[in-house]
Amino acid sequence: MNPTSDYTAQHRFARTSVLKLRPILNLVRGKYADDALDILKYMPQRGARMIEKVLKSAMANAEDRGMRNVGDLLIVDARGDGGPMFKRLMPRARGMAYLIRRRSAHITIGLADLTKLAEAQSGQAS
Repeated sequence: MNPTSDYTAQHRFARTSVLKLRPILNLVRGKYADDALDILKYMPQRGARMIEKVLKSAMANAEDRGMRNVGDLLIVDARGDGGPMFKRLMPRARGMAYLIRRRSAHITIGLADLTKLAEAQSGQAS
């Protein structure tokens, strides 16, 4: 069963390739929000800073909607989708041109409350 996310945050048109973000997103998916922040804080990649900001925003959204302990939320949705590309031409030898694709990405983080998930599953079982 794939739980749905209760609190989400997005960073659209992030100026980095989604291929650089996906290994970091795979690392934090399924972890608690506090643990994921600790992991991201010490990663040297530029994409980790972007993901860290989106995660903090999702936690702030949860706190704004009345969630008391946002560190205990589970990251159920950590997604990186490809965004639009800037296409540029690089002049090459003998009058040729190579296409340069400057990629962008959409980062989405979704958090869910484990206690609500457990209550929903126990309600379905009985």
